[in-house]
Amino acid sequence: MLHVIERRISERLPAAYLTNEAWLAGYRFYVDQRVIVPRSFIAELLREQLAPWIEDPEGVTSVLDLCTGSGCLAILAAHAFPAARVDAIDISPDALAVAERNLSDYALSERIRLLESNLFTALGSERYELILSNPPYVNGASMRSLPAEYQREPELALASGEDGLDLTRAILAAARERLTPNGLLVVEIGHNRDELEAAFPETAFTWLDTAAGDQYVFLLHRDELP
Repeated sequence: MLHVIERRISERLPAAYLTNEAWLAGYRFYVDQRVIVPRSFIAELLREQLAPWIEDPEGVTSVLDLCTGSGCLAILAAHAFPAARVDAIDISPDALAVAERNLSDYALSERIRLLESNLFTALGSERYELILSNPPYVNGASMRSLPAEYQREPELALASGEDGLDLTRAILAAARERLTPNGLLVVEIGHNRDELEAAFPETAFTWLDTAAGDQYVFLLHRDELP
């Protein structure tokens, strides 16, 4: 333990990288420097099975987790929706290797399919009742002033253009064709609510309540997508 503390101080590494362990919504995940440390407000929403937006959790049969990283949200979704097939996508093969280890730890390799893809590009004709994403959303100014600990995390999993919305824009542009007629899109965007609403003034975002407030995660039905 003393060695861990010494490295935490001298190298400014997140503690999760030193212990190879992170906890989210009561679940333990393996992590290393190939992925960001799991943290997402979507996790607490999955703990409640996205109520009241999803009325029958056991009736959900298809879920997509975009930018899965360590696989944490895909695993939480598989537990929240026990009948669902879950596809989990990431552009980083290194991240997917970590996710594969976590899937194995939870014996979910048969229910969760990992795909290396730039968002939707590697998918076939699949459509989903629920698409989740905690994509990169750190804006340029914040990237340039990140604390040392965050600089140890993969930049690919953090940065999303000067306004932090590059990935979110791409998701919004393509999600309609990937959702079933009554499908839902749930996306976490950090502190970018004002910028997002300014960029999409005619889109009726529903902002979901989390422990930190209602400005971090939005929900859209398929027919509400721009």
